[in-house]
Amino acid sequence: MTIASQNIYFLHQALSLLAAVDDDLLSARSTTSRGSSAGAHLRHVLECYRCFLGGRKSGRVDYDARQRERRIETCCEHAGAVIAEVVSGLESLRPAEIRKPLEVRVDAAAWRDPENTWSRSSVARELQFLLSHTVHHYALIAMILRGHGFEPGADFGVAPSTLAHERSTTPSGVPVEAGQAAAS
Repeated sequence: MTIASQNIYFLHQALSLLAAVDDDLLSARSTTSRGSSAGAHLRHVLECYRCFLGGRKSGRVDYDARQRERRIETCCEHAGAVIAEVVSGLESLRPAEIRKPLEVRVDAAAWRDPENTWSRSSVARELQFLLSHTVHHYALIAMILRGHGFEPGADFGVAPSTLAHERSTTPSGVPVEAGQAAAS
């Protein structure tokens, strides 16, 4: 599975989630997460993907240039359309493009040194970042939704490495040692 297809896999998780919630639940504010909503986190994730896709051809990805389109966080149908747009963009990536160098900017450095905010990266590295960033925000989405009484699914917001680790353990939770068969 390529890094782009791994990102697509997680974006499809959000499509499944959107099919199970309504606009009110998507935009319902958390009482424990500074008043953010599941939709606000999803919007943030999708806008980072849009910044990546918009900047990859020029070689400069500016994550600070997010549009902050509120409709993504309040309308399931619109959020689904944006996910489809992002998935299409990721599907258009060609294998030769994965190693392409990029310059990226993110707000973490701008407040201290506005003249030195661009860093070297690559398409592959940014796809790795986006995957991790997506899972992180999905965990927050899951927490917010659970706070509203909705279960998004046991795997939603769980890192791929955690899922792989959980699959490598026996039902008792004890890791399977190399060369050993799992006890039944």
